[in-house]
Amino acid sequence: MIQQPTFTPVSEISYNQAITELEEIMKRMQSDALDIDLLAAYTRRATELIAECRRRLTATDEELRTILS
Repeated sequence: MIQQPTFTPVSEISYNQAITELEEIMKRMQSDALDIDLLAAYTRRATELIAECRRRLTATDEELRTILS
């Protein structure tokens, strides 16, 4: 059986680390090197990273709007 990857919780990584990890996941998915048994785990992780990045961008946008108003 393929060992499932372990990931650092998204709340413990920086925005830039999340983007870098997303880019790495995309490269794996676009190559023939990703084992099909790991596809669901990496898709789930990418979804978590995207949601966290959106949350942080929204929070930053709201904070900037408050500061500038």
